[in-house]
Amino acid sequence: MTETTVQAGALAPAAGRRVTPTGRLILDHTAPRDVWLDARRLGIGSSDLPAVLSLSGFKTPQHVYYDKRGELPHDDEFSEAAHFGTIFEEPLALDWARRTRTVVERIGVIANVDEPWQMCSLDRLCTECPYDRTTRSLCALEVKCRNAFVAKLWRTGPPDDVLAQVLWQILVTGLDHVHVMCLIGGNDPRMYTVRREDHTKLVAYIHAEASRLWFEHIVPGRPPAVSGGEPPDALIELYDRLHPDRDGVVVMDRDGDAQGDLSEYLRAVADRGEAEKRRKTYKARLLAHLGGAQAATVMDRPFFSIEQSMRETADLERLRAEFPEAYAACVADKPQDRLSIPKNIREEYQL
Repeated sequence: MTETTVQAGALAPAAGRRVTPTGRLILDHTAPRDVWLDARRLGIGSSDLPAVLSLSGFKTPQHVYYDKRGELPHDDEFSEAAHFGTIFEEPLALDWARRTRTVVERIGVIANVDEPWQMCSLDRLCTECPYDRTTRSLCALEVKCRNAFVAKLWRTGPPDDVLAQVLWQILVTGLDHVHVMCLIGGNDPRMYTVRREDHTKLVAYIHAEASRLWFEHIVPGRPPAVSGGEPPDALIELYDRLHPDRDGVVVMDRDGDAQGDLSEYLRAVADRGEAEKRRKTYKARLLAHLGGAQAATVMDRPFFSIEQSMRETADLERLRAEFPEAYAACVADKPQDRLSIPKNIREEYQL
């Protein structure tokens, strides 16, 4: 396994001190981002859980494996959603504290005292739960920002990916509950409390899946197999990042899995081509039914119509001829990978 170390100078003054029932602080929240990124590779963190459980549309268990092994470069580019999520984390945490009349504090990276590979970065720690002031119970706060299109997923509580993250935080820290505040659409705050006692079976499942990935794959250096349930775009992006400069030839077995995958790929290509041909055929027939009309009705009810939509297009030839400097500054060739399959192989494997 690629060795990753955390600079001693970046550790909190009381690094290693217990800050939750089963959690020790291993990295203060003031640590530089590059040190924080390195520290995350020492174990599985709460932000990894959606990928571990195949709940993420952008990352897979394979992403987690190669990241923890140090075979992927750190992703230093924030998406717009992550960028604004970081900006709004502090004001949202303070707003939750104001609404609940309590105090929150930033903490840092925490590792489980018995299983140090189990890690999490709490958004905020709360030394007195606002809903149970009699016992002064320790709890935490997770802050999220989501757009209005996913509001229905938050109707009764956090969706599965966020729930997995929060339950992992509970497992790592030993807390019995974590609060969640999500700002939806910029003006719709949702507040929930996730309690361990309500999800005991799910906590056990999450622990088993994360342990399996860590001990059966990451530690021994055995990549997890692709199950077919992973988002394909995410896997293609992963393999492009792993191998930006492809070279050489790999020798495969005549009867290996690649032969079956190639047959399925060629079948999918053929099906897509046939589907596109059918789409165009029936579009042409519908246009014939319209004649010169713009819309059709059946029994005074709208049936179908032809509607124009505007789309911005660029005349690259004119741009290159009349504004060569602007063309050179804005237009660049971007390499794209394309599967190239010899004709004889296509004929052999395409059913």
